[in-house]
Amino acid sequence: MSDQPSAQPAVRRVDRILAFMSLGIVVLSIGCFLAVIIATASGVTDFSGGAWPVVFLVQMIGPVIAFLLLLTLLVMSFVRRGRASRRS
Repeated sequence: MSDQPSAQPAVRRVDRILAFMSLGIVVLSIGCFLAVIIATASGVTDFSGGAWPVVFLVQMIGPVIAFLLLLTLLVMSFVRRGRASRRS
């Protein structure tokens, strides 16, 4: 172990925004999934009208978008730490 404290780069606003967007999309997607399960259990058979197409779309596309946001956050973090380690 080194005697010097590791100089961690500061967390940027973009990193926080990406993290919270990803978390929000995952929570919204889980909520849509639960809504479909509850609606199916309660006997709703007509999912073609109203807000149901949007609910199905968020349920299917939400986790993919959240994963891509987390992947972007991870890459940005590795690049930032790599640049910081090259400077020191």
